[in-house]
Amino acid sequence: MGKRLKGKAAIITGAGVIGPGMGNGKATAITFAREGARVMSVDINPEAAEETKRVIEGEGGQCLTFQADVSKASDCRKMVETCIEKFGRIDILDNNVALGSHGGPVEISEETWDRVMNVNVKSMFLTCKYALPHMEKQGSGVIINIASIAAIRAEPSSLLAYSVSKAGVIALTREVAIQYAARGIRCNVILPGLMKTPRVERYYKGVWGSNIDEMWRRRDAMSPTSKQGEPWDIAYAALFLASDDSKYITGTTLIVDGGLVRTMRSWSPEAK
Repeated sequence: MGKRLKGKAAIITGAGVIGPGMGNGKATAITFAREGARVMSVDINPEAAEETKRVIEGEGGQCLTFQADVSKASDCRKMVETCIEKFGRIDILDNNVALGSHGGPVEISEETWDRVMNVNVKSMFLTCKYALPHMEKQGSGVIINIASIAAIRAEPSSLLAYSVSKAGVIALTREVAIQYAARGIRCNVILPGLMKTPRVERYYKGVWGSNIDEMWRRRDAMSPTSKQGEPWDIAYAALFLASDDSKYITGTTLIVDGGLVRTMRSWSPEAK
């Protein structure tokens, strides 16, 4: 076990994963626990949150679970209150929850737009809203938000709602970082590139079906490293931002994409 987060209390939203395998939130929760943090595994699916807890406790770490729809204020408020009740403080808030969508302004429905904005942006506003007063009282705290490279570059297949929501996460991060910089609280955002996760597989299964291995091959080929990212890549980036190794870093955008945004390459999930 490491010591970079020893004694810290961390809330990880989206800490479960769809199906077998590893997601960004689960990997981050496990990594934080390995570095000594007491972890609250939060997910809308209680079984998924419990699975993350089992892994952490199996390695000798400390974890509690909480079921929440983080697009709802009541759930976010109770989540933070429970963390304070059980751990006595909240040192780290890591926001992983997100919902994808395809289509431009004509194709997507108003309901889809609202749902994506609620899950991807409003949820982070709400978790910050209820966590920040406790962090301010402590005089310290770290918030890490997960966005996407879709926030800063367009793709051949329109991801309007998703991309706009992720750009909103960058702006939210910046505003929180500056407002609370003098109060001992840091806030940064990670922009993952192409990641190999169960959620991505399920999302594109309807397009690729039995050819899912070909989808993974093409995603690997898109990256300058010839390999797409893994959840652990996001987890270790989050660990850096959560630890004192980054104590003078706030309001920054950390791109974790194997160099993809520096190229002319684009990913079109429908293109077979």
